[in-house]
Amino acid sequence: MPDLTQLALYLAASLLLAVTPGPGIFYVAARTLAGGRAEGVASSFGTGLGGMVHVLAGSLGVSAVVLASAELFTALKLVGAAYLVWIGFRTIQAARRDASTALAGGAVAPPIGPRRAFREGVLVEALNPKTAAFFLAFVPQFVDPAVGSVALQFMVLGFISVALNTVADVVVAFAAGGIRSCAAARPALIRRLREGSGAAMIALGIGLALAKRPTG
Repeated sequence: MPDLTQLALYLAASLLLAVTPGPGIFYVAARTLAGGRAEGVASSFGTGLGGMVHVLAGSLGVSAVVLASAELFTALKLVGAAYLVWIGFRTIQAARRDASTALAGGAVAPPIGPRRAFREGVLVEALNPKTAAFFLAFVPQFVDPAVGSVALQFMVLGFISVALNTVADVVVAFAAGGIRSCAAARPALIRRLREGSGAAMIALGIGLALAKRPTG
C-alpha cells in the first residue's frame, strides 16, 4: 500500500472524481425521482457492484486486454452507449406518461422496484469501458510493487474508489428523494427533473459512443 501522503492524495483525488457527474449519478437521480429513495439507494449499490466488476477485471488483467483490442473496446462501448441511450429515452417517456396520467386523474404506473433498479445500476456501470480505462490509468500510479502484491493493492485501492463513488451516489439518492418529496404537489417539476436526468443519460451515451480507445 502507498504511504500516508500518497494515500491521502489518492483519497482526495478519488473523492473529487466520485462527486463528478457521470452515468451512475444521473441514473441514481432518475431512479430516485421516478420510484423513490429505496430505488435510488438500490441503484447506488448496483453501480457500486458494476464498478467492482471493473476493479476485479483490472486486477486480473482483463481490462487491459479489452482496452488493447480495438474490436473489444468498440463492442463494449457501443453496447454500453446503447444501454444508456435506451434508459434515457425510457426515463423521458415514463416521465411524460406519468405526468399525463396524473393530470387525467388516472393511476400512475408502479415503480420498477429496488431489485430491477439494482440490476440496471450494475449494467450502467459495468458496460462503461471508460470506467475500466480510468482504473487502469489512475490506480497503478499509487501501487508500489515493493510492498506487496500488485493485484491485491489494485483491488484494495479500487475498492476504496468504488466505495467513495457509492457513498456519493447514496447522497444523490437521498437528495433527489428530498426533492421528490418537496415537489410531490408539483408533478410538472418532477417531470422536468426526470426528463433532464433522461436527457443527461442520452448525452452521456452519445459521448460514450464517440469515445476513442485510450492509447499508450
